[in-house]
Parts: sequence; C-alpha cells; structure tokens
Amino acid sequence: MKPCILFFAATILTAQSNYRGQFEDWLTAQARTHWDQRDKDIAALNTRDDIAKRQAYIRQTALELIGGLPTQKTPLNARVTGGFTRSGYRVENLIFESQPGFRVTANLYLPTTGKAPYPAMLGVAGHSTNGKASATYQKAFIGFVQRGIAVLAYDPPGQGERLEYLDTVTGKSRAGIGVGEHLMAGVPALLTGKTIARHFIWDGIRAVDYLLTRPEIDPKRIGVAGNSGGGTQAAYLALFEPRIATAVSSCYMTSWRELWPGPGPQDSEQIWPGFLARNLDFGDFALALAPRPFLTTSAIRDYFPIAGARATHRQLLRLFDQLGQGNNIGFFEYDDNHGWSQPRREAATRWLSKHFFGIDDPTPEANIDTEEESLLYATPTGQLATSFGSKTMRDLSIEAATTLAKNRKPPTLDSIRTAIGWQEPAATIEFKQYPNSTHLELTVEGGVRIPAEHYQPAQLKAQVVYIGGTGKPSDPDIAELESQGFGVLKIHPRGSGPGYELSGSSGYNLDYQIAARTWLLGRNLLAMQAADIVAAFRYLKQQSPSTPVYLIGKARFGPAAIIAAALEPGFQRVILESSITSFSSVLEAPIQQGIENAIVPGILAHFDLPDDIRFTWISPAIATQFPKAIRRGELWTLRRTVPNFFY
Repeated sequence: MKPCILFFAATILTAQSNYRGQFEDWLTAQARTHWDQRDKDIAALNTRDDIAKRQAYIRQTALELIGGLPTQKTPLNARVTGGFTRSGYRVENLIFESQPGFRVTANLYLPTTGKAPYPAMLGVAGHSTNGKASATYQKAFIGFVQRGIAVLAYDPPGQGERLEYLDTVTGKSRAGIGVGEHLMAGVPALLTGKTIARHFIWDGIRAVDYLLTRPEIDPKRIGVAGNSGGGTQAAYLALFEPRIATAVSSCYMTSWRELWPGPGPQDSEQIWPGFLARNLDFGDFALALAPRPFLTTSAIRDYFPIAGARATHRQLLRLFDQLGQGNNIGFFEYDDNHGWSQPRREAATRWLSKHFFGIDDPTPEANIDTEEESLLYATPTGQLATSFGSKTMRDLSIEAATTLAKNRKPPTLDSIRTAIGWQEPAATIEFKQYPNSTHLELTVEGGVRIPAEHYQPAQLKAQVVYIGGTGKPSDPDIAELESQGFGVLKIHPRGSGPGYELSGSSGYNLDYQIAARTWLLGRNLLAMQAADIVAAFRYLKQQSPSTPVYLIGKARFGPAAIIAAALEPGFQRVILESSITSFSSVLEAPIQQGIENAIVPGILAHFDLPDDIRFTWISPAIATQFPKAIRRGELWTLRRTVPNFFY
C-alpha cells in the first residue's frame, strides 16, 4: 500500500501546484479581451472628431473611476516658512492646504536672472524616503530653474514631510515610507468608492492654483514633470488639469498588456477599479492632453516594461499626427535602470526649452550641488505630524465613509448582489475526488479549480464548510470537529491556498496584487470567495441533501463567509473567528494588513456589515454544538431571526 499512498500524494501535490496559475490565467484572459478591444478602439480613431470623442470618454470615465474630485476649491492658506538663495535662483519653503486641514509641504524654486513672468513646472516626487528633497529630484528641479523655469516641488502623501503613519518614538513610518504608506491608506479607501489617486491629483491641481497666485509665474506656461510615482502623477495631471501646457513622465508610461504579466500591479494610487474593464490604458493619459506636448522618457531595463512604452508611443504618434502635432508627442529611452537618471533629466530639460522658449538646447546638465535635506524643510521638525499637524488620507476616507453611512438606503439582497458584482455559482458543482485521499477539487466560475480537503467522521451528524485556519493536522479545530461527528470540508477559495505562499512581483504583497487584478477588471475577491463558499455548500448538498451544513469563517475570510451566508440561506449557522465585523472598522483601524480579499470598491455606498447582519456574542448553549477549540478569540454567530431582512 505504501507505494500507492506515495503515488496519490505526488498526484495531489502536482495538482495543487497549479491552482494559482489557473486562476491568474483566467484573470489574464479577461484582461486580454479589454486590451484587444482598446486596440481596436484606438485603431478606429481616424478623424479629429473621433479623437475628441475619445478624449471626452477618457476624462469622464477617469473622473468616475477615481471617485470624483472635490467639488469646491477651499482656501489654500498658503504660507512661506523659510528659504534661501543660490546663484541664479532662490528657494521658498512653503505649506498650503489642498483640502481643508490636508496640508502639502513644498519648495518653490524661482529664477533670479532673466525676465519674469517665468514658465513653471510642478515637480512631482517619486517614491523616495525624503520626497521632494531627494538628491535625484533636486538635480532635476535645480536643472530646470537654472534654465529659467520656476519649479513648485511638493511632497506626495506618505513621503518626505508628509508621513501619515509616523511613529513619533522612532521617527519612522509604521507602514513603510512611500509604497507602504500608500497601500496602508489606499486599500481601505477603496471601500468608499474613492482611490487615493484623487488626493494626489487634487494636490497637483491646487499646486497650479498656488502658482497662479504668484506674479512671477506665466499662467500660460505651466507644466508638470516627475519620475516613477512622480511620472504617474505627471500623467494623471495631463489628463485632469486643463491648465497644464506640457507634461514629462519618466519611468512610468508602458502598457498593461506588458505590465500585467511582469511586475504586475503597483501602488494603490495606480490602481483604479474598472480601469481595464472600461478599456483604458496608459496611453490614454497622454491622449487626453493632445495636442498639447507630452514627453515619455523610459529606461530600457525598467520594471515598467520598455516594450509597452514603445508600443504606446507608436499609437500616440499616429494620433498626434492626425491632429497635425506629431512633434508634440516625444519619446526618449536610455539603456539603464529605473530612475530619473541624468540622460532622462537632460531629455526633459531639452523638451521644456523647446516648448517654453522655442529653442533646441542640447547643453548637458552641469554638475549640480544638492542641498542638505533639512534646508528644504517646510516644517520645523521635518514632519507635518509633529509640527503643524495635518489631516491624513485615512482621515479623509473616514469622513467619506461617515457621509455614505448617513445617505445610504437600507439594503436588500438584490442590492447586495449588485454592489458586490455577484456571479451566481452553478446549481450543480463539478468536482474531482482523488482516490484514497481527503483531497478533492471543485470547479467554479470560468472552469477554475479550487482545492479542498474533506474530512469525514465515522458517524456523521452534520457538515461544516471551513475557510481559514491552517488545515489538518496542524489545525486542532478540524480534528475536534471530526471527532464530534462533524464532516469538515476545508476549501481554499480563489486567491488563497496552495501556490499562493510566494511573494508578489516587484516586492509587492501577492494578496494585494491578485486583489488589484480583480479590481482593475471591475471585480473583487470577496464576491469570488463568497461564491466559492456557496459552491462548497452546493457540493455538500449534492452528496447528502438532508444533512445540515454549517459555516466557519476565520480571520480574513470572515466577510466572505457573511456574504455567502446572506446569499445562501441553506447554512444552518455561521461562526466567525477573529474576523472584522464591519468594513468601516477597517478604515478606522490605525494599522491594518491582510484585508485585500475583503475589499469591495464602493461597498460602503451600499451597505456595511452591521447594516445587514445582526451579531451577538455566541452563547454557551449555541457553543456546545461546536468543539471548545472553536470558542476562543472573537467568535460571532449569525442570528437568523432578524425581522424584515434576509430570512
């Protein structure tokens, strides 16, 4: 028997190894339909009118996808807090409010030679610890101002002087500067139907407003330039800010066709739910600016794939040519790695000289002495959090959630299905049982297989669909349930289980990147995982229609279990362990992690878990139906006696 056992074990492990690949291939196939359709849409743009209609579609759709922009421009309350003078230019350190109480730290570089009013650039920082004070970015900004171009450089949220998760004891970010802070604030923000991109964009729009208060600045010659995360912001402002005369995006522009299978989704401000589903891509940012000039500068060895950057430029060149402005779409590449290196900075300076001054200036960048970081502080301590204070993106998300809670209507089952994008599981579930093994596979949406283990006691009194936990033999709950007569079907819903233990691409969390792929497609993991739970219920009912079925959801799978129970009334009882009990609690948590699978973009506009499910602490009488091991931690049971709702 031993060789047979080993054979089956090897078979099971082989089957398990590709579950992640199946799911990701299925997601990729859906993404490909949108890439292909967009290519057809772009190829069909053959007149100025065609392009104008596409531009209108881009602007309208983009505004919707980011959750809109503030409807009112509130006072900037700008103030200069310091500064210094160097040969040929001076620098003012300043603070302004892009939203009430939401403060932005900035440096204004002003030429002291030549004649005002000067052209000006927004200097948008990429992912650097010190934001606008990064030596690389200083070199770009100083290079611009030495050519007679003013620069308003400012910190993005979560970087430089704007850390939002500052540990005042250590002076470091509790989330991680840049990427970490953006994910920590950005993932929960999606619950409100808004991406944190709207805050980055609005900061830039208000930065233009500030420049227009300065008599030294020419209002008709204002542009934006940035690298990496700054290249992202430059592309966004090209779309959203009509006063932008030119944009330079370094180490960002590519195509999703190339980015998706490689590095994959990046920061949360770069993930707009439904972006791919609405047939948008990177090139649409530059197209929205047309025929105004847009320059892409790329690194051949960047993790933003160069093939995507080249393909996007070819598409754009044809469209700009149709508008009679082929010279206004620029492309520069250099054989190095990601970053605003000197060749790309020089390409940007040459581009700006051409479009601001009408000259072709190939002069190389001079040796530039950068400043000590503290000289560029707009705050006394180097952080808003310990100086003047500021609202954070988390604060703004909580405010948005509070407004949504006041305005939303009582939910219904139909409205819940609509809100989560519910895809009903098949009435009859296909499955594969492995002989002499507890292992089986269930087939769910799109023919994707999910793994499960089914543990059956000798005397069966009920079945349990079990999500979370470590799995037998290391999970004592499963063994105890089995010993008391409960069959346990432990499932691994899509996006979890074997094959998902590896890290994501480009250092990003794999759970985040998989969830982000679903968001880009206008879907979400919570609805998918809830559907997989319902599929497990239907499988058990196929095997034994009269046997009662219970549901246990642990930790991050709690919300999916709640939704599954709401939409499948056949579950006799639901137990949650260490689960969040509301979506709003995720926003209110000072620090959160591991909740990507529970995020449904815009869900709080429709309902929150307390709106729909009434929880009580599990009573001792109810708890005796389950082993003692299930009764530790935060245990909740779904009360099915709530009038006028689900049941």
